[in-house]
Amino acid sequence: MTENNIEKNNPVLTFEGKKYNVNDLTSETKEIIKGLQIAETQLKMYEDTFKLLSIGRNSLTNQLREKLKNYE
Repeated sequence: MTENNIEKNNPVLTFEGKKYNVNDLTSETKEIIKGLQIAETQLKMYEDTFKLLSIGRNSLTNQLREKLKNYE
């Protein structure tokens, strides 16, 4: 068995400096971990969305600045 297969069969959670064998945890605890993983994924997605919106806003601001130069 390769090391990668061993890691998949025995996943380890590192939390607050301690390591836990995920297979030894209760179903309720595993569900909490899944919830945290989903929350992290959603946060990353919204952070990326925020960055894109910010870039778009900056681009529109620059376009407006250029257009208003004609009125000075």
